Amino acid sequence: MITTTFRVTGMSCSHCEHAVTDEVAKIDGVTGIDVSAQTGLLAVDSDGAVSDEAVLRAVDEAGYSALRA
Repeated sequence: MITTTFRVTGMSCSHCEHAVTDEVAKIDGVTGIDVSAQTGLLAVDSDGAVSDEAVLRAVDEAGYSALRA
């Protein structure tokens, strides 16, 4: 398992966390997600087949911006 961390901007509440979680969970190969509006961090567990670009695109679909931390 590989864990990759991203810094997400614009999140302010649990609704934001759920929106990001729901979009990232749609990516094949994602095995776990930990997101915090308080810290602005998103940790994505995967089987190794998930690209950074796929995660960044999913965060964008949720309405936020992200960079790999």
